[in-house]
Amino acid sequence: MTEYHDINPKPPRIAHARFAIGDVVRHRLFDFRGVVFDVDPVFANSEEWYQSIPEDARPSKDQPYYHLLAENSDSSYIAYVSQQNLEVDGDSAPVEHPAIAGMFDGRDGGRYRLKRELRH
Repeated sequence: MTEYHDINPKPPRIAHARFAIGDVVRHRLFDFRGVVFDVDPVFANSEEWYQSIPEDARPSKDQPYYHLLAENSDSSYIAYVSQQNLEVDGDSAPVEHPAIAGMFDGRDGGRYRLKRELRH
């Protein structure tokens, strides 16, 4: 009996990015919000970082991941979050992360404007 192997397997399905640079988003599970400053089309962090997420909560790698200037009630920090764990932030208050002034020129309708010199 002959076995047939697909020599052109289909690539993994990659979701379209729902958020763009400058969008303000909120984590679905944890109490923090942030401004998107970069987007990876699929997971692009270390395997060690990925494995540190509890297995039952570990998101798929084949979706967009977002770099955020994040804040919660205690601090400001950089976060790396899967698309499935983000939603549009309904709060109209500005994000108070100290790095915002270095990357963005202000806001238009709730979205931060990336500084011209940082645009590709």
